[in-house]
Amino acid sequence: MWFVLALLSAFFAALTSILAKVGIEGVNSNLATAIRTVVVVVMAWGMVFLTNAQSGISEISQKSWLFLILSGLATGASWLCYYKALQLGSASKVVPIDKLSVVITLVLAFVFLHEQFTAKSLIGCILIGIGTLVMVL
Repeated sequence: MWFVLALLSAFFAALTSILAKVGIEGVNSNLATAIRTVVVVVMAWGMVFLTNAQSGISEISQKSWLFLILSGLATGASWLCYYKALQLGSASKVVPIDKLSVVITLVLAFVFLHEQFTAKSLIGCILIGIGTLVMVL
């Protein structure tokens, strides 16, 4: 099931880029990010209440709160940069560069989470990097 959800995530991320590129025309990128964020917040809390998960808030540890807040700040910074880049550049160039996050994630997972970094991972990272360069040049 994780694979299907990951594919759906990729599809919706792609759709997000196209819809954002059209929607951001003539709109301040920070304002556009704020509008998008409000929609995401409403949708996320809607899912919390729809699945009756709100009672779990009191069970969240301080460590989890800290890292979820830091993750939220990183997401906000990413979205602000992404929308500005999308406003200034073409989607066909911005999106591949944004997807270098895959390579960065693998490296960070190896360094901080001690996840396995195999020859296959290294080859994949190199190919993604080369593919990105080919697409943006």
